[in-house]
Amino acid sequence: MRYSMPLAWFAKCTIAAVVLLVACAIATARFGATLQMPLVTTRDGTLITYNRYVNEPNPDVVLVGSSLTYRLNETYFATPKLRNLAIAGGSSVTGLAIVARQERLPKVVLVETNVLSRPLDLSLVERYARKGGSESLMFRPVRAAVAALELWTHAPPGPAQAAAARDQLLRQPPDNFDNSAYVARVVREQSAEDPTEAVRDNVKRIAELIAAIEQRGSRVLLLEIPYLSQVRQAPATRITDEIAHRAFPDPARWLSISLPENELRWPDGGHLDERSALLTARAIDAAVGPMIK
Repeated sequence: MRYSMPLAWFAKCTIAAVVLLVACAIATARFGATLQMPLVTTRDGTLITYNRYVNEPNPDVVLVGSSLTYRLNETYFATPKLRNLAIAGGSSVTGLAIVARQERLPKVVLVETNVLSRPLDLSLVERYARKGGSESLMFRPVRAAVAALELWTHAPPGPAQAAAARDQLLRQPPDNFDNSAYVARVVREQSAEDPTEAVRDNVKRIAELIAAIEQRGSRVLLLEIPYLSQVRQAPATRITDEIAHRAFPDPARWLSISLPENELRWPDGGHLDERSALLTARAIDAAVGPMIK
């Protein structure tokens, strides 16, 4: 008799575990495309972003780039089917290579050209070489359940909420924070390196990827995220800009966006603040909208 309680407890736990796994399997079968989550790694943010991209419905517009584009939160855009695949600490060439290897392509791909000196992250490209390529069947039900809980507890704002938040942010005046020390540091950093060879290599890769993507019916446009005038004149920035425009001289290849610099702010000297990022996202919306209708 003294063993009946542990046995009963074990039986209950076993039944509960089976029920949970069955429920997770059903959730995976029904919602798997939107609930798959990667294992925890040191690059969680990037992996979650790309895992969503390769498993969710194909977007109309995709942005690839560095941390400059990463600051353009997807909720800032009015374009409904838009995904921001920019990699903080990375560059456009990695994101573009991943997009090029997918079975289905977006209608428009926007490629940031501000930062082109960083190397191709081949391991990340291979991980997402094709749709579903990064997914393992092992633990998929459990991962689906965890993802469902995450989506329930941290649900993104709805369209109305996002629009209200955007309007509230735009009503605020530009920040008057004194960023002169940070600007000086960025200019020093941009004056200390010569990115010529790295930029040339990456521009060549980008040209090859553009050709491969556009052969399949998508359109690829290059995009310059606004810089502060002092940073724009720094040596590394000018070298990158000159090489990119020399390689792609056709103005039609570049997404034209117009923004008043007096409305923009760069608190750390290089990255846009929230309000400026929202203004940039709205300018991109206006330029891209007619292309996807």
